[in-house]
Amino acid sequence: MRGGDERSEGLFSYVSCEARVPANHPLRAIRAIVDEALEVLSADFAGLYSRIGRPSIPPEKLLRALLLQAFYSIRSERQLMEQMDYNLLFRWFVGLAMDAPIWDVTVFTKNRERLLAGDVAAKFLSAIISQARVQALLSDDHFSVDGTLIEAWASVKSFRPKDEGGPGNDDDGGAVASRGEQAATPTDRNAGRDFRGEKRSNATHASTTDPDARLFKKARGQAAKLCHMAHVLMENRNGLVVDAILTHATGTAEREAALTMLGRMEGRHRITLGADKNYDTAAFVAALREMGVTPHVAQNNTNRRSAIDGRTTRHPGYGLSQKIRKRIEEVFGWAKTCGTMRKTRHRGQDRVGWSFTLTASPSSHLDVLFAEEMSPKFRLVAGLLSEITGIPLGDPSLIRCAISVGAPCAVLFVGGRIPTPLTTQLMELPQDHLIDHLHTFAIAGLEAIARKRAG
Repeated sequence: MRGGDERSEGLFSYVSCEARVPANHPLRAIRAIVDEALEVLSADFAGLYSRIGRPSIPPEKLLRALLLQAFYSIRSERQLMEQMDYNLLFRWFVGLAMDAPIWDVTVFTKNRERLLAGDVAAKFLSAIISQARVQALLSDDHFSVDGTLIEAWASVKSFRPKDEGGPGNDDDGGAVASRGEQAATPTDRNAGRDFRGEKRSNATHASTTDPDARLFKKARGQAAKLCHMAHVLMENRNGLVVDAILTHATGTAEREAALTMLGRMEGRHRITLGADKNYDTAAFVAALREMGVTPHVAQNNTNRRSAIDGRTTRHPGYGLSQKIRKRIEEVFGWAKTCGTMRKTRHRGQDRVGWSFTLTASPSSHLDVLFAEEMSPKFRLVAGLLSEITGIPLGDPSLIRCAISVGAPCAVLFVGGRIPTPLTTQLMELPQDHLIDHLHTFAIAGLEAIARKRAG
């Protein structure tokens, strides 16, 4: 019998937000780790607020909300508040009751400066890393470093000579006359500019919108953009971020940031550091050796001699470091696509750096968090992958393989059910090498097999 399209609703609801969230939802595991980290920061939060006056929105709730913004790729804080008003999952994660009103979006703006002053993002990352369940997954000996560009929230038209007067807004019409173009009047908005024939550099020009942004490109043939440069230090065992920093975009920023992050490590003994060719300079390699760090940097033999030689590259660990260091691109990829950090929503190095550090803290740990509470579908996929490879189901590396994305893997995993010379060769590889191979394949083919078995 067809049911009626009832439009009325009950006057009272007897189901809480806690009951609405499934017991195996991934956010439950994430919230447990986040709450433990926020508890460590409680004393720091207390020092940022006055002891008298009207109670504020708890900073713990603000940080949980900002994590949701990164997890679910919400493009603005205004939209975040809109979704939190009607999304019970968001209310539960942040800690709002069913009938609790949401706060005004300007709360983020007013509290951001306070959290910046307390360096809360860096302390939050450190609090996650210091947890026992995460410490057990970290390598003490092998690390990788890399940098990426974060596009600034500023138009190229705002990049003007430093000695030019005028308002600091990139759509106020203060364009420079060039190649016969008449100067824009104050009433013009977003006036066009012709940059041909005009020499522009960071030494003579600056953005009137974001003075901390720099005109930069990482490779020949790419367009120069106003951007910041973000850097990450990753441990090599499970690819977890242990430090993050944001600097001006310069040709030496990656090497300078690497030395800064290494200098902040406590109780450090001799370690290895994997990096790309941009780090292969005599000064950087010498600085690493003085710090007791073995430089596993990629050799740059283009028109010059590499700063490292066979005494370093002959060891098997060098080749392994060069393979594993590429996992750091997963952090950047997640932060830019899911974490909406491809183009920042903030202006100023401090604000952008705070946002990147907060985004980097959950991005690299998602595989560990999801490992604790798997959905039935994901558990089936991981179980099949464990059966094929022999890697234990609870191994974080197996979880990394299962959630990775890349090229279709149907041939590899179908072949795993029917042995072939290719799959036999793969199965004979050491576990670390096998994990590295599986990392380049997507979950799509494996899911197809899992659905067939489940059906």
